[in-house]
Amino acid sequence: MKKPSRARKRCAMGSEGVLKAFGPWSEREEVSDALTRLLDASERESELAECLAIVQRIYNDDADSWYQEWMRAAEVMRGGACSLADAGLLEAARRKWLRAVNYYEVAASSIGNCPVRSQSVDAGIRTCALDYLSLGVRQGEVVTIAWRPDYPLEAYFLPASDRPEPAPMVVCICEPGRRKEKSLLMLAGHAAERGLSLLVVDLLGPGPTSRFEDIVGHRDLETAIGSVMDYVCGRDDVDDGRIAILADDWSSSFVARGIALDPRYAAAVCDAGLWDIHERVCLSRRLTPDERACLPSASDCRVARQIMCPLLVALPDRGWLRADIATRLVAQMKREHLDVTLKIFPSDRGGVCDAQSNAAIFDWIAARLAGAPKLPS
Repeated sequence: MKKPSRARKRCAMGSEGVLKAFGPWSEREEVSDALTRLLDASERESELAECLAIVQRIYNDDADSWYQEWMRAAEVMRGGACSLADAGLLEAARRKWLRAVNYYEVAASSIGNCPVRSQSVDAGIRTCALDYLSLGVRQGEVVTIAWRPDYPLEAYFLPASDRPEPAPMVVCICEPGRRKEKSLLMLAGHAAERGLSLLVVDLLGPGPTSRFEDIVGHRDLETAIGSVMDYVCGRDDVDDGRIAILADDWSSSFVARGIALDPRYAAAVCDAGLWDIHERVCLSRRLTPDERACLPSASDCRVARQIMCPLLVALPDRGWLRADIATRLVAQMKREHLDVTLKIFPSDRGGVCDAQSNAAIFDWIAARLAGAPKLPS
């Protein structure tokens, strides 16, 4: 068995100890959160050393210096990725683009409400994705999807192959407010290895500048999921009988609620409504016993009951929901939804978005889509 690297061992011990090396910056909540995500994504000792070297160039607790050094490092990383891609080293290039996105996010953690710097960060992150789409093995494209009359969606599309015949597809929907570039870079390889086209979409609107504040708080955000399905069903290179949907995160039941309204998806990886159950249970604790008696059970799995396709619920063993509670709730779902699978990934870092867990998720998707009816030729 391959021994874990020293960097992974340090991450396994938690990021808190490593954060101390960043001095006073680690005590700022908005910065420490971004640093923790960066350290969690660092799989090599050299990557941790590189982070420390960047911080050592920053003037004390100067926010301007913090922004400038991390932006400079992100640009260097992005340039290195393009050079590797030109040399045909696409996997190494993808890792560098992903690293550059992480650097841009750390740079953004100190800018506050500065719109100019925020736009520069967003443009840098977007450019990483555009570089990947243009320099990868398969030429990708930026597509616009009709949704609201004055608010279209934007997505990145990667075909399964250069051939025009219909192929099965995975649609990755980002949680409201989250950007799509990191998901593209993390998932594209898994889709390509399994002969799947990939569409990654967020709710931030078209172009580099987010318009999410125009729609945040609207009660019908889930209708975007139906609009995305309308779009992919209209493509000649997509097998509309074999389309799966994947939530990029489980900080809400956004995707679960959306597919409960749209039975056309052939498979889904999402929380199956667990977050909504969690919220209802928390709210019910504030009610009196008489008030609770007048309401349906807080643990009722009503969202999962309305989902018609096979479901995979993938959770970390140390996340927002305890594994034993998740196991009990999914067992309850199985009484009315027979094809629901719970996969709990061991995680020293509190998340499931690493290569091994994503590989397992895409294996499940590929197996389900292989069994779905194919589009007649």
